[in-house]
Amino acid sequence: MESKTLKYSPKVVSIFSGCGGLDLGFHLEGYDTIWANDFAEWAVKSFEGYFGKVIHYGDITQINPYTDKSIPECDMVLGGFPCQDFSIIWKQPGLNGTRGGLFRHFAEFVDAKKPKAFVAENVKGLLTANGGKAIETILKDFESIAPGYVVKPHLYNFAEYGVPQFRERVLIVGIRIDTGFNFIHPLPTHGPNGKKPYVTAGQALQGVEEVPTNNEKINIKEKTRQMLDLIPEGGNFTDIPKDHPLYVKGMISHVYRRLKLDEPAKTIIAAGGGGTWGYHYPEPRPLTNRERARLQSFPDDFVFQGSVTEVRRQIGNAVPPEGVRLVARRLLPLFTGDFTPVDLREEYDKMKAMSVKERLSYVTEEMN
Repeated sequence: MESKTLKYSPKVVSIFSGCGGLDLGFHLEGYDTIWANDFAEWAVKSFEGYFGKVIHYGDITQINPYTDKSIPECDMVLGGFPCQDFSIIWKQPGLNGTRGGLFRHFAEFVDAKKPKAFVAENVKGLLTANGGKAIETILKDFESIAPGYVVKPHLYNFAEYGVPQFRERVLIVGIRIDTGFNFIHPLPTHGPNGKKPYVTAGQALQGVEEVPTNNEKINIKEKTRQMLDLIPEGGNFTDIPKDHPLYVKGMISHVYRRLKLDEPAKTIIAAGGGGTWGYHYPEPRPLTNRERARLQSFPDDFVFQGSVTEVRRQIGNAVPPEGVRLVARRLLPLFTGDFTPVDLREEYDKMKAMSVKERLSYVTEEMN
């Protein structure tokens, strides 16, 4: 899959890059990742295999973006900071407060580089973590970075943007106030809220058996195969009769979930134990990693490095590239200068005064 050729390719610094799904979506729209970082060794190797030696393997907490001269200036900071640390108690506001965790390092990169824009990705649960305090504090911290950023969060379902998978993620887009660029999140293009039908799992997997890389079939026990025979297309463990000897108790719908070919797949996750691989239909077997990658909208020429288990983790943790391409496209005029600047101060002040709920509603309303 080739990227677009632009007169000017916006320069991206990427952190918490993983194998590169978020970067790939922007790359396909003509952006150029010039520096990246991640702490997962095999994900770094996968990233490097596609993008070249721009990614640096190492602990983000040991990198100082204010003093490290090897980190170049950029137009945009991009990344999906982990959310596991949002249970901490925050004592002070702003970047100088006691935040702990990894979000602070993302904010420091934005503060150090002052990009025209940043895009941060996270799980849907970010909106409710710490009783809503996490997202509230994150938005305020981003806004406080000089000279000020207009910060617009939106909950995306990537199936509505051409990904053959129902996958909800929060994208937080920040625009530096002095650019005068009024960013509006793009409307859905697929499904009931779009102009095109969903891309289905069946469509995504057409011809996948011909792809030579990351396509090893997973051996399963005969018992598992018999269980899958009891589960219909689109079903899961709950379809096994409770009085059947093979009935299993499960806590989440992902357990022994089989594809429904005429609709997008359910969310592809990083885990694989306990029946959470994701399962083919009509064949009674787990999905191969290449099939999982197709459902995540990765092109077939993106080769993942590492063991089958490691590749599964990379794919499940990734951002679907196709899902963010429209956001990348919507941001391009900011970097090419092809827009009429407006005074963002009023917008900035208005959004700062909003609650998170009000801000989310406002962002959705201005899309229409």
